[in-house]
Order: sequence, then C-alpha cells, then structure tokens
Amino acid sequence: QVELVESGGGLVQAGGSLRLSCAASGRPFASYFVAWFRQAPGKEREIVANINWSGSSTYYADSVKGRFTISRDNAKNTVYLQMNSLRPEGTAVYYCATHRSGPLSTAASYDYWGQGTQVTVSS
Repeated sequence: QVELVESGGGLVQAGGSLRLSCAASGRPFASYFVAWFRQAPGKEREIVANINWSGSSTYYADSVKGRFTISRDNAKNTVYLQMNSLRPEGTAVYYCATHRSGPLSTAASYDYWGQGTQVTVSS
C-alpha cells in the first residue's frame, strides 16, 4: 500500500508558476515510476509527465513540454512538478500516481493515486 498526498495547488494568473509536491508513505517509493495527471471539468484524465525510479528518464505531454519539469527526491519520498508559464487551459485537478503495469501514458496503468490538488489559472 502506498499513500500519496498532493499539495501546492492554488490560483495563479496566466504566465505564473506553481510547484506541486506529491509526498508518499507506505511501501518503498523509490522503485516506482510516478506520473502527474490532470483532469479538467468534463474531460478525461490526461497524463502531464512521468519520471522513472531514479529520475534519469522523464516524459512530458506535448502541451506542457518546455514549461513543466518533473523531478523526485527519493530520500524525501517526494515527487515534484514545477509548472511555469501557466495557461488558462491548465486549470484542472492535478493528481500523482504510481505505475503498476502497462502503457506509461494511460491512467489505467496506475494503481495508487492521491486525492488531487486544484490548479486554477486565470486569464
């Protein structure tokens, strides 16, 4: 069992920045691929970024590439998402999740999820 708790969301103006954190407890966190997903009202949950166990490999959705950075500190059992140059279309609930099996970009491949943190970007 892994428990994930997201924090760092809030209201920000377009062009601003936020840093999300995903703190894990329970089973060893360092062995997991971890991803950030987001879900806007009326839309499906979509992947934002993921990171391998060591932090040496990352993936970003095209919509955030060059603006967001995913990182992890396994000593602190925490994964981060630095979000710069935020856009109104980035308004969503952001979730972190640990990968179980299957395609890394698919929500169904992830088993443990946090409760989410709301990010609202005003224009």
